[in-house]
Amino acid sequence: MIARQKKLQARFYETASGRRPVREWLLEMSDQDRRSVGFDVQTVEFGWPVGMPTCRALGDGLWEVRSDLSNGVTARIIFCLIADKMILLHGFVKKTQKTPQKDLALARARMKEILP
Repeated sequence: MIARQKKLQARFYETASGRRPVREWLLEMSDQDRRSVGFDVQTVEFGWPVGMPTCRALGDGLWEVRSDLSNGVTARIIFCLIADKMILLHGFVKKTQKTPQKDLALARARMKEILP
C-alpha cells in the first residue's frame, strides 16, 4: 500500500468574530456540488503544485481552485499559501470569464489580515 501525504493542509480563513465565510458558502451548496469542490481542494492538498484545469495562479500570492458544479456553473475558491497551509479566503460562483475585481479585492484584504 502506498501512503499518500498531504503537501498542503487546507484551512478556512476565519474572521475576528469567528466566522468562516468559505465554509458557510460551501454549506449552502448541494451535497453533490460540495463534494465536487472538496475533491478539487483535496487534489491541490495532495498534488501541490497543481496546474490547470484545477488550479491557477492569480498573482500577488493568490491562487484559485476551479470547480465545475452540477448545474453547469463554475465555482472558484481563492486561497493563499502560508508555510504548508492553503488558506481558503473566498469562494464564489463565477459568472464572467474574468475574475471580478471585487472578489479579488476581498481575497487580498483577507490575506493581508492573516499574513505574519
